[in-house]
Parts: sequence; C-alpha cells; structure tokens
Amino acid sequence: MKTLISIVLFALWGFGQTAEDIALRVESKLRSFETFQAEFEQFYYSSTVSVPLHEKGKLFFKKPGLMKWVYLDPEEKVFLIKDDVFWDYNKEEEQLIKYDITGEGQDTEVIALLSGRMNLLETYEISYSPFPTENEHSKQIRLTPKDEEYAGSFLLLEIDEKTRLILKIISFDWSGNKTEFHFKKIKTNISLPAGTFDLKVPPGTDIIENSGKRRRK
Repeated sequence: MKTLISIVLFALWGFGQTAEDIALRVESKLRSFETFQAEFEQFYYSSTVSVPLHEKGKLFFKKPGLMKWVYLDPEEKVFLIKDDVFWDYNKEEEQLIKYDITGEGQDTEVIALLSGRMNLLETYEISYSPFPTENEHSKQIRLTPKDEEYAGSFLLLEIDEKTRLILKIISFDWSGNKTEFHFKKIKTNISLPAGTFDLKVPPGTDIIENSGKRRRK
C-alpha cells in the first residue's frame, strides 16, 4: 500500500500543477530538514568577461543558522555564516573578513532560499520557465522579485521531480550578469561531524572586523 501511495503522489507531482504549486512544495521541502550537505559547482558569467569563472566545493547547512561554503578549486576559500557573523576567508590572500549580519535583509537571495526562510509566493512572481538541462526528471520555474528595487533581476530554479530538492539556481542581476549553482550528491537530515562549522585560520592571517579594525592572528 505504501508503494502504491508513493507512485500516486509521484504521478501527481507533474499533473495539473501550477508553478506556484511547485514553489510551495520546494519551500516545504527546504523547511522539512535540519541539516544537509552537497557538492556544488559555481559559474559566474560577466558581461565584461568572455570566459566564466568556474569554482567547485562543498556546502554544509544546519538549522537554525549555520551554513558553510568550502571552495576547493581553483582556489581555497570559505564562506561561513555562524552566530550572526559572515566569515569570508581566502587562503591565497591570507585574509579573513568578518561581517556582522544581525537583523533582516542581510542574506543573499541564494542563502535565504536554501535556508528555507524565504516565503516564495510573497517575495516573487512565479512562472514556468523551461531551459536546456541534462536532468531528465526535473521542473524549471522562474522567480521574479515583486519588489521594484530588484527590477530586472530574477532566479531560475531546477527542481528534482522525485526529491523536490533544488538541483540548480541560476541568478540574473539587473546588469545581465549571471551566476549558476549546480548541486549534486545532496544528503539531508544527516549527522554532520563535530567541528563542521568551525573555521581555523593559520598564523599570520590578516583579520578584518566589520568595524574596519585589523589584527593579525
């Protein structure tokens, strides 16, 4: 019986659904788990550069407010959100910048989306927007900000039909620049090792507080 119910629900995923329905299911999925980790690839396309910047790494998340992007290639760097502080560490530049992000409106769209804190129907106009993909069993939707302050920008999401997890986020800004995040090997509600959200930097690292003061570790 459980198998039959699963088959029926899976079939309903693609039958008679609006783009808003899909967005609501994705939002519910994002809010349903406490932890996740994934491998990611990031592509940044600028209107002034012919070759996109391509980076790879791993992403870790734990509610209520821990997120860590570990970039491994082509250079090592870490973006960490912890205790209402955004940590930006670049190994090659031997620099750590710490920003206070207390309060609302400090998250980027991608971070707010993945953390499940964003109300999609209140924030965006949502529509179907198919685009070329190597993922056969997926849906693509477009999120256009309702706030006129962000006119000209929008997000494209690709969602796995079975898991309802986000496989791609493609962000376009008002000037035409594009950033893509591709996710794979996604695991949810797993036990993350102790120290996952720690950040240890080597001696001599230049540490810049959000107040503008610098100190050497």
